[in-house]
Amino acid sequence: MFLLLSQSTKQGLQLSGKRMKFPTLILTFFIIASFSQATPIATKPQANESFKPNQTQLQQQKEGSSCTYTLTIKTSCSSPSYTTDRISISFGDAYGYQVYVPRLDDPSSGTFERCSTDTFEIYGPCTYQICYLYLYRTGYDGWIPDKVTVHGYNSKPVTFYYNTLIPYGVWYGFDYCRGYASSATAVV
Repeated sequence: MFLLLSQSTKQGLQLSGKRMKFPTLILTFFIIASFSQATPIATKPQANESFKPNQTQLQQQKEGSSCTYTLTIKTSCSSPSYTTDRISISFGDAYGYQVYVPRLDDPSSGTFERCSTDTFEIYGPCTYQICYLYLYRTGYDGWIPDKVTVHGYNSKPVTFYYNTLIPYGVWYGFDYCRGYASSATAVV
């Protein structure tokens, strides 16, 4: 990280009536930044063994109002040429609104072939800004997604970058809903 200040700004910096030297300012900035309370955002997907998709909302979407989502999944070029793995997805917002699709795959249609991009139109409960997404895989082919993008009605498009094997039988992904109630346990 670089901090650029003009010469006049450097000369004008003062602390308690005394001029602060530029290197001291930089050192102070880095000390404050290193001791801040900020939690780093995970840049790699992680297993979440305690995550449980909300099956109640899946049933409610059939009976009540719902929103439309466009889901784009790019399969990695490192993935097997095709897969018979069963792929599930769950995503949602920081307020506990969640969309759960128990099965996205369809081996007979060529879904999730190596280096391909598949687009799905999904209906589910309306959410605010999507801030978490998990994939669940069962099967023995070892499907590898590259990235997943969700376009929602009330939220900006968001992309989650995987480019790694989804472990067998565990919800695996990202949760950027920091500072809010856990999306897995929130009651709607």
